[in-house]
Amino acid sequence: MDSNYRDDDNQNIVRCDCNIIHNDIVDRVKEIIPQEETLYDLAELFKTFGDTTRIKILYALFASEMCVCDIAALLNMTQSAISHQLRVLKQARLVKFRKDGKVVYYSLDDEHVKHIFDQGLHHISE
Repeated sequence: MDSNYRDDDNQNIVRCDCNIIHNDIVDRVKEIIPQEETLYDLAELFKTFGDTTRIKILYALFASEMCVCDIAALLNMTQSAISHQLRVLKQARLVKFRKDGKVVYYSLDDEHVKHIFDQGLHHISE
């Protein structure tokens, strides 16, 4: 390994051992980093994907618009539990709903949701 780098405790964490700051790079990157509020919102979006039940619900909605009863039957869960997860997905603008009489049907909010999901699947399958 180059003498300017060290492998911390053999854990494959390579760290720079120099004290040079590349101001041109730092300044250029500062200009493109989104504002703090935007980064917070992005982190919240990714947290939403951090629950297996929500992932299963999204998978189901990729295939078809579904009502709470159908999703609950598919996932062998209570309607209350599904409703709670759908509320989280709705707040994150990942799903939308429409009413048909007394039945409420859920679907993906838009095609961006599937694109985000597909990118994640592509990444973990590399």
